[in-house]
Amino acid sequence: MAETPFSATYAEARTKFLDAANAAGASLSTYTHPERGPDGGELATDVAWIGPADAAGVLVLVSGTHGVEGHCGSGAQVDWLRRGEAARRAANVSVMLVHAINPYGFAWSRRVTHENVDLNRNFIDFTRPLPENPAYDQLAAAAKPLTWTEEARAQSRAILLAYAREHGFPALIQAMSGGQYRHADGIFYGGVGETWSRRTLTSIFRERLSAAGHIGFIDYHTGLGPEGYAEQIVSAMPDTGEYRRAATWHGLAVASQSGGESVSAKLAGDWLDAAPGLLSHAEVTAIALEYGTVESGKVLEALRADNWLHAHGDPLSPEGQAIKAQVRDAFYVDTDVWRGMVLGQSLIAVRQALAGLARATG
Repeated sequence: MAETPFSATYAEARTKFLDAANAAGASLSTYTHPERGPDGGELATDVAWIGPADAAGVLVLVSGTHGVEGHCGSGAQVDWLRRGEAARRAANVSVMLVHAINPYGFAWSRRVTHENVDLNRNFIDFTRPLPENPAYDQLAAAAKPLTWTEEARAQSRAILLAYAREHGFPALIQAMSGGQYRHADGIFYGGVGETWSRRTLTSIFRERLSAAGHIGFIDYHTGLGPEGYAEQIVSAMPDTGEYRRAATWHGLAVASQSGGESVSAKLAGDWLDAAPGLLSHAEVTAIALEYGTVESGKVLEALRADNWLHAHGDPLSPEGQAIKAQVRDAFYVDTDVWRGMVLGQSLIAVRQALAGLARATG
């Protein structure tokens, strides 16, 4: 039986990715992170490139935008490399795989970067006034209680549920996850400047994608929606060329996040939304694959627990390890069925994107 492409740790995932990339004949680049992992090991974003450096079309596969969600994305990337799928690409189309763009979050089982920033809330213009989120301001103390006792958790949950009863559950999700820029120790924090991961991803784009006229993106995520189902999320509005291209490539099930069609909240600072501006010389067609895991209340509770742990607790303590397991379980379903759904839907999406790029550049 072939070794699973999925991994239990960041270190294992990195080894599998580098081995698979080398076996596929990819060229490799490494961007070393300033922090270390919980085992003291090196953290890095690794980039594998397959095909001509000056290809007219490039498909970019990104894992680990939200750290712990890298268990899913890394597995999909390793599986694609091992299958020999690179042979299916057109001669004028290359593939770039960005492994663990947030390696700190992946290694420490966190969704955020080492700056406690949600990378998909960080791609905003920091020379302009920061976005406001008064609903989160109202709920900030309940989102992150000072203690993590059962009593404190119950009290904070009651406040959040009362808000949901008054305003609706979608309003609570928007308030919590839409992004906030005032509470640096809170959840879904967008930061006050560019993170290491944002600067690194931007550098990778500028270094490697300047020759491409057509660029496709697939960004791997987990935690929202029905278990195992991958919603194909487009950041662009439905009346745009990017959305129409995504629907042509991937089908009419694509859902606009900014248009309110998606299971995701409307975001500030999403890197897929920023990509066309960063790559203004090219035609960009991008989707996020959002795989469902567990019930949304459990996901939010895991994120609150992790946020408290890194603000007030000890991540390496027995309590910390229990919370880490809770976070992993919220974003990675450890069953063969779920993993199979991840790989099957990823494979379809990658083949669709490569076909779309072949048509665009042919």
